[in-house]
Parts: sequence; C-alpha cells; structure tokens
Amino acid sequence: MIVGVPREIKENEGRVSMVPSGVSAFIAHGHTVLVEQGAGLGSGIPDAAYRAAGATMVKHAKSIWERSDMIIKVKEPLGDELKWTRPGQILYTYLHLASNEALTHALIEKKIVGVAYETIQIADGSLPLLVPMSEVAGRLAIQKGAFCLEAASKGRGILLSGVSGVKPGKVVILGAGVSGSNACQVAVGIGAHVTVLDVNPQRLRYLHDIMGGGVTTIMSNAATIAEEVTQADLVIGSVLIPGARTPRLVTRDLVKRMKPGAAIVDIAIDQGGCCETSRPTSHHDPIYHVNNVVHYCVANMPGAVPRTSTYALTNVTLGYGLAIADKGIERAMDEDPALRKGLNLYHGKITYRAVADAFKMDWHDVHQ
Repeated sequence: MIVGVPREIKENEGRVSMVPSGVSAFIAHGHTVLVEQGAGLGSGIPDAAYRAAGATMVKHAKSIWERSDMIIKVKEPLGDELKWTRPGQILYTYLHLASNEALTHALIEKKIVGVAYETIQIADGSLPLLVPMSEVAGRLAIQKGAFCLEAASKGRGILLSGVSGVKPGKVVILGAGVSGSNACQVAVGIGAHVTVLDVNPQRLRYLHDIMGGGVTTIMSNAATIAEEVTQADLVIGSVLIPGARTPRLVTRDLVKRMKPGAAIVDIAIDQGGCCETSRPTSHHDPIYHVNNVVHYCVANMPGAVPRTSTYALTNVTLGYGLAIADKGIERAMDEDPALRKGLNLYHGKITYRAVADAFKMDWHDVHQ
C-alpha cells in the first residue's frame, strides 16, 4: 500500500502523523511511505530523519493525496485537501465529525473511507487513540487556565496554588475521564482546591482514592453543576461522549452568574464544547470574554506542545495503521472490533451511529 503523510495545514498545528520509526515499520512490512517535505519540522523532526528511515520525500501535498491509497493525518482535512481526496481513499485521522456537519457532507460526497482516531474503542470501553491527547490536553488545561486567570488576560488575578496566608484558587472539573483526571492531578499537585463532577460514581471513587482524599468529588447534575461553577475561579470542561457531540452542561445564564474574571477552559471544544458560550479559538488567538468570564477554547490543545504530542500520538496510531495497510480495510475491521468502531464513513455512507444521529442522517451498518 502507498501511505501518505502530508504536512498539517491547520493553524498553529505542529504535530505530524508519523515519526521516522513509524516509516521504518511500514517499509519493513513492504509498504511505500510518502512524506511531504517539512511535515515533521513543527515537531523537531528534520526531513533527513525521514529519508534515513526510507521515506520518499515529496515536495507538494497535492501529489501525496493523489498518489496515496491511505492518508494518515493528525487533524481533519481542510481547504484544498478536501478537493484532493478521491473515492475509496482511506483517511485515517482525528475527524470529529459529530461537531462538523459541513465536513461530514463533504467527505460523504467524496466517498472516502474515514477511520477516526477518536472512535476506535477497545472492549473495556476506553479509546486508546484519544487517551494520549486527552492526557496532554488535561495537563495543559491547568497551565492555560492559570494564564487565563492572570490580570493580563483580564482574569481574577488569582494564583491557583495560593501562597502562605492566602487561600488557593478553586478549580471545578466537569468530567472525570482521562483529560479530567489529568487536569485533576496537576491542579492538586500545585495546591489548588479541586472539585470534580461526573455521573459515574466509580470514576469519582477512583479519583478520590488516587488523590489520597485531596480532591472533592460530587455526582454531576444540573443543580450541583450550577452550585460549583458559580463558585469556581477556573472551570475545566472535559466531558466526552465517544464520537458524539458534547452535551452543553454550562448554560449561557450560568456563565452570567460566574465570578467576574473567572475562566473556562473547554477541552471538549473539538466535539462542540460543553458550554453554550464556547466557540473554537486558535493558539494564535486563544481567549475571548463573555460576561467578564475568560474563555479558552483552542480546538487542538495538544498542538501547543507538538513534539511531546506527536510521539505520544504515534505510539498508539501505528499499530492500527499497519493493520489497515497489511490486511486492507475490510479484513482489518473484520478481525478487530476496536478498529471496526473507528469506521465513520464508507463509500458515501455514515457508518458511526452517533455521527448520523448528530445530523439526523441515515446510519448504515456495513458489518452485517
């Protein structure tokens, strides 16, 4: 199979979908790897490293899209990339279709085979290709939230850790999944007062235990969310429903009732965000204000630390990518139920129910 690795074109996106060791693995399996010149520079990986691993370096992205049987990316296709896709081409990347109806229709029309990192799901319910980026985003969320609370950001002017004789800031985390748990660990580690809300009592119990009781855990419902969010200095939105649009847990009215200068970091913005006032921002222009509340809603948070994120991501994407290349998409899905759940689009049909439900479109089970 010819596998293409284009340079990411999303604003401020420095990650790359394959590192040189991944190139070596594909070539060892008998495949050809085309890498766009400069694709790895944002992650500190020079073209020479890809050449040494056996990649064919290609000057123009269009050529990679036209020649490749499978495109491996980090983010969804944009602009000219959509024009360059072709029927039957495998697109293996983060798609986040449930929050992007225009992209969904465009890829359906192109009749591509879309395998989404974020919906590959193993038997225990975990999402192995989402976990490393959720870890990065969760840890970054506290760092970015602390920035939002500074006076220069028109925040409350609060140091989350507090100092001797001054109480710490209050961090409220909505969702105790991977990103929420990582945000919790960092927030507790710096000495903030941390409250985590979730609908899963087992996750709350787990967090309470590993934090040695240093975190307050509360069952999530409309009343507890309202009580905690209005008292918070920093709210971290880390709610996830695999492949589906994130529920809006923080209403516009609730934002109005928050403390002036409080901050919201909406990690869930890739899937639409969990606040009614959230809208995607970029690393170049990351924050905005609604009702005197600072909002940080960067849609590709791990892109802020591209080298760490690239290696963390490619550690988990490589195996599934090799399976697709070695066996072909149909056989690979037949043999691996986890990969089967990653199939979102297949030759003009939506094959992931949550995406179809998001837009009230038809869903097709291609595995029957």
